[in-house]
Amino acid sequence: MDFATLKAAWPWIDIVDCPGRFVLKDADPALMPADLLGSDIPVSEHRSARARDAIVVAWLIDGGLISYRRADGGCLHTLNTPEGMARKLSQLGLAPL
Repeated sequence: MDFATLKAAWPWIDIVDCPGRFVLKDADPALMPADLLGSDIPVSEHRSARARDAIVVAWLIDGGLISYRRADGGCLHTLNTPEGMARKLSQLGLAPL
């Protein structure tokens, strides 16, 4: 799986003032990272004092997926270029992973 394939497969929209980051538009909250990536891409779950939700991270060849797993079990998914991924993980206090 790579960034371009994942971006083409789902309706991503730019996150305002966040270059290299995209959010999945109108996604069903029950959609899990494995539903987007398939089962071959490993994911890791993290906690950060800078986010109220659990953070699920998956690395792609050229970027990655950062999903926020809410208390109700639903997810919000962001697709990231390498630069966007590094910047956001740093903001969350999770870089480097």
